[in-house]
Amino acid sequence: MAPVIDIVPTPAGDARIHWYRAPRPRLTLALGHGAGGGVEARDLQALAAALPAHHVTVALVEQPWRVAGRKVAPAPKTLDTAWTALWPALAAPGLPVVAGGRSAGARVACRTSAELGAAAVLALSFPLHPPGKPEKSRADELTGTGLPTLVVQGAKDPFGRPGEFPPGTALVPVPDADHGFAVPKKAATGGKEALEVITRAVADWLGEIRK
Repeated sequence: MAPVIDIVPTPAGDARIHWYRAPRPRLTLALGHGAGGGVEARDLQALAAALPAHHVTVALVEQPWRVAGRKVAPAPKTLDTAWTALWPALAAPGLPVVAGGRSAGARVACRTSAELGAAAVLALSFPLHPPGKPEKSRADELTGTGLPTLVVQGAKDPFGRPGEFPPGTALVPVPDADHGFAVPKKAATGGKEALEVITRAVADWLGEIRK
């Protein structure tokens, strides 16, 4: 299914929303991308393909820096400003909106979700800390949402393995997967299986969101 694309002006430049609409949607899942890639990420594309059948419209959000063709993400404050500015377009269909994203996009969702009135937060590959530097924790961003929050994390993610997250974190581990949810060729878990873990867990969790 080809997405419908909207261009949304923000103070940081034009953003793009790629809409994958459900026939009878009950909520919208808005997902931002990471600092090292765009909406073509395997997990974002898998969710966009799978969730409309579960009555969830998926909106993949392309930050202005990617739309402009730049290769380096701006400061977190700029990412937050753009996300906040385009939020009315995400909420325009009149459905509850779950804020989410992968990696840097997950951090943006965590930092802004409460003030924007999100129904919940989905954090894919949350970068709990820089690789090899667990003392530089970003756990406060994750625990400070004040909303139902689900983390989906690769079991071998160098930015934070599942066991490193604060007690009580709602977390789905993806066996053998790294930060991009890729798995080694010789791993017990195949690439397709890893994506199925993600889509099934997210679909089940969203089915419990009520607002």
